[in-house]
Amino acid sequence: MQSLNVVLLSLDEDIQKSAKLLTDYDVLPALAKILKTSQNCAEKAAQVLAELSKNDELQEQLVEMDVISSLVRILTDFPENEALVRVGLLALSNLADLESAKEALSKTMVVEQLVKQLKRAETHERVEIIIEVLQMLAENEPLKIQLVDASVQETLCDILQRLQDSSQTEDMCTMKSSSDLIVSLLLGDESMQKLFDNGNGVVYQNISSWLSSRHTLLQMTGALAIANFARNDSNCVRMVQLGVVHQLLDLLEQHVENGDVAVQHAALSALRNLAIPVMNKVKMLEEGVADRIQMLLRSEMPPVQFKLLGTLRMLIDGQADAARILGQDPKLLARLVQWCEVKDHIGVRGEANRLLASLLRHSKSQEVVKAIQKAKGIKHLVSMTTSEHAIMQNEALIALAIVSAINLEIVEEAFKESDLVSILLKVLQDESMGPEVKYNSMGLLCSLLDSDDMRKEMEAINLKETVEKLCGHNNSNVVKQANTVLQIMANASQTEGHFFA
Repeated sequence: MQSLNVVLLSLDEDIQKSAKLLTDYDVLPALAKILKTSQNCAEKAAQVLAELSKNDELQEQLVEMDVISSLVRILTDFPENEALVRVGLLALSNLADLESAKEALSKTMVVEQLVKQLKRAETHERVEIIIEVLQMLAENEPLKIQLVDASVQETLCDILQRLQDSSQTEDMCTMKSSSDLIVSLLLGDESMQKLFDNGNGVVYQNISSWLSSRHTLLQMTGALAIANFARNDSNCVRMVQLGVVHQLLDLLEQHVENGDVAVQHAALSALRNLAIPVMNKVKMLEEGVADRIQMLLRSEMPPVQFKLLGTLRMLIDGQADAARILGQDPKLLARLVQWCEVKDHIGVRGEANRLLASLLRHSKSQEVVKAIQKAKGIKHLVSMTTSEHAIMQNEALIALAIVSAINLEIVEEAFKESDLVSILLKVLQDESMGPEVKYNSMGLLCSLLDSDDMRKEMEAINLKETVEKLCGHNNSNVVKQANTVLQIMANASQTEGHFFA
C-alpha cells in the first residue's frame, strides 16, 4: 500500500517521467495483478492506473494488458464501494475513447454495470463521468445497441424529467449531456429502430412533452429525435399517423419571432424528413401544413430560410395540386424572388431557385407560369441554368422547357433580356458539361423553336453548327436529341424560307 502511495506521489509530480520508469521496470503487469487479486490495495492500484491512463503513450499498452476487464470487475464485484468505483470510472473515462478499448469493452458487461451505476448515482460529478463514458461507448455500433438493450434511454429520460425545472448550472449541464447521449443512440440505424419500437419506445413517448416544454434544450431533443426516427418511410408514416406534425408546427410558431434558430432548424429538418413518403405528403398537405409553415417566410435567419425552402420543395414533390396553389401565392413568390437575389447565403439562393423550378415542374400550370413571370422569377431560372451543380442546371432546364411549352409568348421577353439562347449555346459548346445537361438544353431548344424571335437569335449566333457537332457525341441520347433539334430547324426553315438555311 505504501509503495502505491509513493507511485501516486511520483505521478503527481512528473507523470511522463514516472510513467516511463514504471514501464521500464515492468511495474504495469504487477498493478494489473493487484487490481485483480487484492481488494485492500485495489483502490490505490486503480488510482495509479487512472493516472497512468492519462498518458497517451501508455493507453494502448494498458488495454493490451487487459486492464479493461479488471476495471469492469470493480463495477461488477464492488458496485457499492464508492471510492473504488470512482477511480475505476476515472480510468475508464481515460481509456474508453480508444477503439481497442471499445472493442474490449464490447465483450464485457460494462454497459449493464454503467447503467446500474447511473441509476444509483446521487452526485452531479458521478452522473457526469458515467455519461461521459457512455457517450464514448455510444460511438461504437455494438456498444450502442447494448446501451439500448440495457435501457439506458429510460434512465436518461428520467434524468431529463427530474431536472427540467431546475435552474442550477450543473443540472443544466447534466440535462445537456443526457440529451446528447440520447441523440447519439439515435444515430445508429439498428439502435434507432429499437428505440422507436413502432412509436412505443420511451424516447418517442416523451417527445410530445419535450416539444411542448418551455425548455429549449428539451424542444431541441424532441425535434432531433423525430428527425432521426424519420430516417425510414415506415417510421415516417407511423409518426404522421400519431399526430407529430402539428406538434412540430406548434413548436415552430413559438419561435417565429426572435426564436431559437437551432430549434427551428431541427423542427424543419424533422418536417422535411416526414414529408418524404408520398402518402405523408398527401396527408400533410390535407392537414394544411404548407399553409402553416409559411409563417416562417418572415424569418430573417438564413439557416431557417434554407430549411424552410427545402421542406416546401419536399412537400410539393409530385403533388400537382399543392404546387399549383403555392405557385400562385404572391407572398410566397415575392419572398422566393427576394431570396433568389441574396448575395451572402448561397444555400438560401440555391434552394429558392430550386423551389421556383419545382413549382413549375410539378404544377405544369399556365396560371403558375403567369404568376412566376409576374413576380419576375423567370430570369432567376435562366441564371440557374449556369449553376455549377448539374442537378440544379437540369431542374432549371426542365422547368424552362415546361414554361416554353405552356406559354412561350408571355416569357419570351424575359428570355431575351436574360440572353437565354446565348447561355444555351455556351452550355452546348462546353465539353465539361454532362450529357444530361446537354440533352435537357436541347429539349428546351425544341420548345424555343416555336418562336420566330428565338429562332432569329439562334440563327444570329450560328447555334445550328454547334448542334450538328453534337450528332457525333458519344452519348446516344444526346445524339438523338441533336437530330430532333436539327429536324425541327429544317422544318422551320422550309416553312419560313430563311431560317437555318
